[in-house]
Amino acid sequence: MSGLSVIFAPLLPWAVLGAGAGLAVALLALALWRGLPGWPLRGMAALVLLAALSGPSLQREETEALSDIVLLVDDRSASQGLGGRAAQTDAAVAALEARIGALPGTELRRVTVPDGEENSGTRLGAALAEALAAEPRARVAGAVVISDGQVHDVPLIPDLPAPLHLLLTGAPQDWDRRLVIQTAPAFGIIGEPVSIRLRVEDVGAVPAEVGGRATVSISIEGEEPKEYEVSVGRDLELPLTLRHGGQNVVQFSVLPVEGELTTRNNDAVVQINGVRDRLRVLLVSGEPHAGERTWRNLLKSDPGVDLVHFTILRPPEKQDGVPVAELSLIAFPTQELFIDKIDEFDLIIFDRYGERGILPSAYFENIRDYVLNGGAVLVAAGPEYATVESLWQTDLADILPARPTGRVLSEPFLPRPTDLGLRHPVTAGLEGAPGVEGDDGPHWGRWLRQIELTDPTGEVVMQGARGAPLLVLSRAGEGRLALLASDHAWLWDRGYEGGGPQLELLRRIAHWEMKEPELEEEALFAEVEPGSMALTVVRRTMEGQADPVQMTLPDGSTREIVLQETAPGRFTARFVAPEAGLYRLAQGDLERVAALGPASPREYDEPIASPEPLAAALAASGGAVTRLSDGIPTVRAVRAGRPAAGRGWIGITPREAAATTDIRVVPLLPAWAWLVMAALLSVAAWLREGRGRARS
Repeated sequence: MSGLSVIFAPLLPWAVLGAGAGLAVALLALALWRGLPGWPLRGMAALVLLAALSGPSLQREETEALSDIVLLVDDRSASQGLGGRAAQTDAAVAALEARIGALPGTELRRVTVPDGEENSGTRLGAALAEALAAEPRARVAGAVVISDGQVHDVPLIPDLPAPLHLLLTGAPQDWDRRLVIQTAPAFGIIGEPVSIRLRVEDVGAVPAEVGGRATVSISIEGEEPKEYEVSVGRDLELPLTLRHGGQNVVQFSVLPVEGELTTRNNDAVVQINGVRDRLRVLLVSGEPHAGERTWRNLLKSDPGVDLVHFTILRPPEKQDGVPVAELSLIAFPTQELFIDKIDEFDLIIFDRYGERGILPSAYFENIRDYVLNGGAVLVAAGPEYATVESLWQTDLADILPARPTGRVLSEPFLPRPTDLGLRHPVTAGLEGAPGVEGDDGPHWGRWLRQIELTDPTGEVVMQGARGAPLLVLSRAGEGRLALLASDHAWLWDRGYEGGGPQLELLRRIAHWEMKEPELEEEALFAEVEPGSMALTVVRRTMEGQADPVQMTLPDGSTREIVLQETAPGRFTARFVAPEAGLYRLAQGDLERVAALGPASPREYDEPIASPEPLAAALAASGGAVTRLSDGIPTVRAVRAGRPAAGRGWIGITPREAAATTDIRVVPLLPAWAWLVMAALLSVAAWLREGRGRARS
């Protein structure tokens, strides 16, 4: 194909040519005013000269017709795997490739859309915009999208220069039941109820026999789930009470119903971080001593601790004749603290307390019951623990984890973790800890006094002078106890011989007694790596080895995870997950649920195929929606402005684009021809004017 056109390449600037044309017109006007008969010929001569100076040339273009381009966008996101959509898509792709390929002068560009990163859903708009930018817009004759219509970046769909068609997968009778978490707090106070709002919805062509009731099961921290009957389509306010600090994993599930499209949106996981409003501590010091201020400063330095501290300055046996009314001391409110309000305390600390008749024996029975019902007691024993004033001589002896021998070891000694203590979370990994057998490197400072204990019934995690138990931890009923057989922990705080981790040790003891999951001896949990699809399975145990962990994947398959010991008492394994969802871990009686990404990915939020998200883009381009359940449409070429779809067919608009292959430019006339023409016209004008003067 070729085309011919005239172009100009002036020898002088257009402004100069314009000035020359103006001068020629002025001279012609003068000749006309003077009545010269040759003025037309003079004007033609001037016009020829101006045309020659404008440089007219003939341009011949050789062009080649270009093929039209049709974009085929193939949605392969997760929701396209539901029902028979994958088979529908495969059949449609194969048919369109054959039919569009058979059209003369038409090419097909296929674009596959996977799941979006970080649970962003179907990024079809971005894929279509990228594909359109890679092609010349003048050649794009249409775009065909094979999808369920659930697109999550509709604003990114570009304006197309040709029709956009949607071939909708799925079936009109599809329906699904899903669980929607509407509101859930990120944090909650331990022991106080938090509210979670959820809703069970039925979407699509719901069969009449399904009914309006659903069964919801709720499991906290992998425990045995509890089932509840709820109404479908109504909001449900669910109060939960957090029982421990740290992450509390709550799993919700809707019992599957036969015929629903998918069960991937029947589960949801809420992770609530449990925090304590205040840690209420009762510190009872039996007498003033060097370490008392250390205890007080330690507990008061934590803004999350409410401390009630009593020091017994005037024991009953002290009788000096001073009237009680003249004393400025505060009376010890024993009944209020140990009878009326004992359950309000999270931890009771007896610091060098000796039984001198201040607390009636019935009160110790009440303290014992407080522990058995879930309370916590820490005994920091001094020399009185080895005498008849010992707490061992009270009703607390039933639950105290070790018996005093009656000896006080007054000699320097280095506190050391025991073999068990190296594995126990309370004492494992304390900074600067010496080995069990000792070493020559830097280590903690020594203490100077210890009460000898015997017959420990709890876990001895630290030992002191002559290998005697120094720190014993035990459980009693629902509660916990810790016995520290020395009143010289304050030496670490004062930096004696380099000091030691007093603050961290006491913090761990208190948190262990508060049943914090991070300090449980037997625990199974998963640490999710931020920004990745990997998690680390962690098994903490006091045993020398850990059995493999059974992992259940979101698709129901199971895998056996073999653990390796990475630290004393800590066994781990890294696992790269194939997909987002819920991963259930189980080993013996221990169970745990970990969520990678959302429990129900975004792709399953709206599983029913629908053209609504793309309706505006289809209408703007003149395209249409065709359900693949009604058959695969044929493809026709239609002129721009005509209907682009009909019953059983969709249309593309040929663009008739062409590419220039060759351009040739030749002067309209050679320079000498322009000069001859101008000269002849000028001579003719002169001759005519000469004959006119001769006749006159």
